[in-house]
Amino acid sequence: MATPSQHDLRKDFRALLDSDRCYYTASTFDPMSARIAEDLGFEVGILGGSVASLQVLAAPDFALITLSEFVEQATRIGRVARLPIIADADHGYGNALNVIRTITELERAGVAALTIEDTLLPPKYGHKSTDLIPVEEAIGKIEAALDARIDPAMAIIARTNAGQLSTEETIERVKAYQTAGADGICMVGIADFDHLEAISRHIAVPLMLVAYDNPELNDRERLAANGVRIVVNGHAAYFAAIKATYDCLREQRGIAEGTLNATELSKRYSTFDENREWAHRFMNVQE
Repeated sequence: MATPSQHDLRKDFRALLDSDRCYYTASTFDPMSARIAEDLGFEVGILGGSVASLQVLAAPDFALITLSEFVEQATRIGRVARLPIIADADHGYGNALNVIRTITELERAGVAALTIEDTLLPPKYGHKSTDLIPVEEAIGKIEAALDARIDPAMAIIARTNAGQLSTEETIERVKAYQTAGADGICMVGIADFDHLEAISRHIAVPLMLVAYDNPELNDRERLAANGVRIVVNGHAAYFAAIKATYDCLREQRGIAEGTLNATELSKRYSTFDENREWAHRFMNVQE
């Protein structure tokens, strides 16, 4: 079966946004996982920034992966993917000018959509990794992304962290991003349906949630009724691959079964501990 064109996959993603249903993403971290996801019936996949950092660098999600490294992985996936891929483009790898470069490179890589978040990344000295940039700066990034896009079918989705803001502050931000022209709004940190409904009534564009399997949001029909079209429930497939690799190699060496789960293995074998120590020592990161 022939691989669809990049433009056709982008149109497929637009059709998901324009529908009245809610779709769960597959974690597509390499070409094989993208092919598997499509064959199993997933409508959309996502290349997460945290997953790409682990896959490419064995590094935690501390904004260490560069644009070129992320684009290389996205290109490998986009070359053979048969379903639309969302790229988690973090903060656009810098300011509004960097966002322009990010859009150019990821569009060439073949992604169907990408998210640009308003997090202050990389974390600044003495700050938390969850701090946000001013809304005016975030609007500039969205406008720059839209201006840099060549194929209008590729969706630009603005992301914010509702868990770090009051409901009123979240509404202010998402309305501003919608007015700036974002094709969708992505939110992380939604606590429950009351929280979601208080915000969603102010949004006319499609919603995307990073929900991490939050049981308080486990109702696909109700999500759809609130305008949610895409839900990311984490990256279980990638962590399952880590666990399977560990178990296979452990058995080959005749080592008794361990007690570490996939998340614990990812911390043990990534550079998590040393990067956290360096962040405390050299950046006074306050968390």
